[in-house]
Amino acid sequence: MKGAERRLEVANRHPRLRVDRKAVAAAVGLLDANARLFKGGCPSGSLSVAFLEGPALARLHARFMGDPSATDVITFAGDAANHLAGEICVSVDAAASHRRSTGSRLADEIALYLVHGWLHLAGYDDRNPAAKRAMRRAEARAMRLLDRSAAVPRFKLA
Repeated sequence: MKGAERRLEVANRHPRLRVDRKAVAAAVGLLDANARLFKGGCPSGSLSVAFLEGPALARLHARFMGDPSATDVITFAGDAANHLAGEICVSVDAAASHRRSTGSRLADEIALYLVHGWLHLAGYDDRNPAAKRAMRRAEARAMRLLDRSAAVPRFKLA
């Protein structure tokens, strides 16, 4: 994001998730500060991040994408005229399930979904094989950036 400060709203709608909102803001801020590495980054303006239960995200998936299946993250583009960057909706349940099957840390999985949504807002796509490879490379670059800066937010399920 160029120039202006970002207004970030973090909504935790998962009853068992514990998250440090300041750490989420720091992670987004680090991505914004390195926007040049990611097609110029997420647009300026307010950004909303919502951490949801799987069924809640599946309902959004059905309503807005016409697909009632479970998914891991949905990104809604904002409106530049109204200074809205967009919204990133993350399924905590999908992250927890994937973490169990791969042995990764919950914090890394949720952070990856956050990064994925931020990259969608930056203009990355994953609808065809070439675009998907570019998205995966950008995700890896962003996660390395967060890891090296100790900026992966801590997420815990109570």
